[in-house]
Parts: sequence; C-alpha cells; structure tokens
Amino acid sequence: MSASSPVIDVEIVSDDATVPSIDEITDWVQRALDAVPEPPQDAELAVRVVDAEEMQSLNCEHRQKDVPTNVLSFPIGEIQGLPAAAGNFLGDIVVCAPVVSREAAGQGKHLNDHWAHMLVHGTLHLLGYDHQIESEAAKMEALEQRVLAQHGVPNPYRASS
Repeated sequence: MSASSPVIDVEIVSDDATVPSIDEITDWVQRALDAVPEPPQDAELAVRVVDAEEMQSLNCEHRQKDVPTNVLSFPIGEIQGLPAAAGNFLGDIVVCAPVVSREAAGQGKHLNDHWAHMLVHGTLHLLGYDHQIESEAAKMEALEQRVLAQHGVPNPYRASS
C-alpha cells in the first residue's frame, strides 16, 4: 500500500442496481494506484458512476463521439502555483453503469470483473498510461492484467468462450 492513503471520492448518481458498493469501487482504484512503480503520494481523485445520458453528453463534449462509453478519465495534471499541502489531484473517472452491464453480458464476463477492469483502466489513465500507440497499449494492458489477476479476475482481453 502507498505511504499515504489516497482520498477517493465516489459519487453514484446512477439508478442501476448492479453498481458495486462504494467500498468495492474504492478498493479497485486503490489496487491500481498501488500497482504502479511509483504510487502517487497524497493522491486525490473522484469516481462518478452515471447513467447513459450523462455519459453520452460527456463523450460527445470531450471526444466528439455521440454515444455513451464505458469509462472516461479526466486527468488534471500538475496545477501550477498550488501549494504542496493541497494534495495531489489526479483527476476524475466517470463510469457508465448501463454500458458496463451491457458489455459484461455481451462479452460473457462476470459483471463485477468487468467493473474491476473499468476502474483499474480508468485509474491507470489518470496516472498517465494510455493505449493509443501499440507499445503503450501493451504496457497498460499488462499492468491491468497483473492487477486484476492478483485479485482473482481473469484476463479481460482474452476472448470469452
């Protein structure tokens, strides 16, 4: 575990009854934070669980894609002039509950496993990991697989049978 516990603010505004508990969401984010070579100190981030309408709006505004997606991450980056005592704000993760549920069912995955993957994936984006270039994708996916496997979740990139 990192030297200082992060502040992970979870807000669930979805009516979806299959959303994991705040404790489960927090645990997966913490696991991703702990998995990186140099876990961030005094980290703060927010996770917001939304329904399709809000996610579609965010995806349209920020990625010019007028459909809801499973997870979006909004890294803050360094804020110039912010006192060190103010904390290390990593950014926000937004997860769309109905999309995660639909994907899990369509891909033959356990719902909680898919939630775990989306939360780890979103957290790694806040930490600077990306998958736009093949070499970066391989590095990010390997880390995701390691974090998930350490906690009993199968490889999310392996085709389900």
